[in-house]
Amino acid sequence: MLKGSIVALITPFDGDNLNEENYVELVNYHLENGTNGVVPGGTTGESPTLSHNEHKKIIEIAVKECKGKIPVIAGTGSNSTDEAIELSKFAEKAGSDALLVVTPYYNKPTQEGLYQHYKKINDNVGVPIVIYNIPSRSVIDMSVDTMSKLYELKNIIGVKDATGDLNRVDQQLKAMGKEFIQLTGNDDNALEFNKRGGVGAIGVTANVAAKLASDFQKACAEDIKRANELDKILQPLHSSLFIESNPSPVKYAASLLGMCKPTVRLPLVEIKDETKKKVLEALKVAKLL
Repeated sequence: MLKGSIVALITPFDGDNLNEENYVELVNYHLENGTNGVVPGGTTGESPTLSHNEHKKIIEIAVKECKGKIPVIAGTGSNSTDEAIELSKFAEKAGSDALLVVTPYYNKPTQEGLYQHYKKINDNVGVPIVIYNIPSRSVIDMSVDTMSKLYELKNIIGVKDATGDLNRVDQQLKAMGKEFIQLTGNDDNALEFNKRGGVGAIGVTANVAAKLASDFQKACAEDIKRANELDKILQPLHSSLFIESNPSPVKYAASLLGMCKPTVRLPLVEIKDETKKKVLEALKVAKLL
C-alpha cells in the first residue's frame, strides 16, 4: 500500500537542460533517508514545462534507481486524455508501480467529463492510479460522488487530496471506506489529515527534509506525541516553501543544502530576496542548516 512520506520530486536543471546525474543523486538521497515513495513528473517536478522526452527520462531514472525498494508513482496527468494515456502507458512499461493523474486543468470538464477521462486512462493501463485533486491549480474539484464512482474501476486506488479541506477526508472515508488510500497534498495539514484517516502525504517539504518528513509520518502511526513535536519543527518550513509558487522556494532551499541549483523554468522565476530569508530561517529552525 502507498503510505507514509512520498516525495513529489523536484527536477534539477543545469541551465536549460535536465541534469540527469543530479536527478540520480536526489532519488538516492530519498532512498537513504527513509522516504516511502517518489513521484517523478508531478507539479513539483515542473511537469508543465518538461518536454515529453525529459518527462519520460525522469520516470526511467526513478524506476532504475529505486529498483523496487520503494514505490515509484509516476506523474502522468494531462489536460489531454490521449496525452495522459500515452504517458501512463509509457510509465507502466518503464516499470512504475503506480500513476498519479491530476484532474484536467484549463478545460474545466464536468463531473461526467472527469469520470470519462479517468475511466479511459484506467481502461488503457494495468497499474494502480491515484487521483490528484487540486482545485487551486486545475480550477475544477472532483466531487466525492465522482471519486466513489471511479473507485469501482479496477485500477483506481486512492487520492492525493490537495483541496485543503479536512472535511473531505471524513467524507471520502465514509463513501469509499478504509481501503481507499487517502494521501494529503498539503504538507501543513498532514497531522490532522492522518488523524482523520489519511495514511500519508505526497509532499514538497520532503525534498529537503526527507528524514524529518519520514520520521513524522512514522510517528503519526506509532507515537502521536512525537508526531506533534515533529510537526511543530516542520511547520515553519512548510509555510516558507509556499510563500511563492511551488517549486521555486523548495528549489532555493535545496540549493542552500547543496542538492541542486535553484533554477526553474519560465514562466516560474526564482524567489525574491525576502522569501529567501524566510526559507533560510525555516531551514535553521529545522536544524537542516
